[in-house]
Amino acid sequence: MASPGKKSYPLRIDPALWEQLQRLAANDLRSVNAEIEFLLREALARRGIRVGTAPADDGDE
Repeated sequence: MASPGKKSYPLRIDPALWEQLQRLAANDLRSVNAEIEFLLREALARRGIRVGTAPADDGDE
């Protein structure tokens, strides 16, 4: 069951990649789902895309 406010999405993934994600997640004390979300956010940040932050409303308009 998905957490409230989160999109549920079935993911087909290569078993070898899944195994590496499980190891990485265990090393980082995260679930595989949380690790995938972390890695996606990290990859987007490298491209200059910020996710999950609302634009600041400073009232200058």
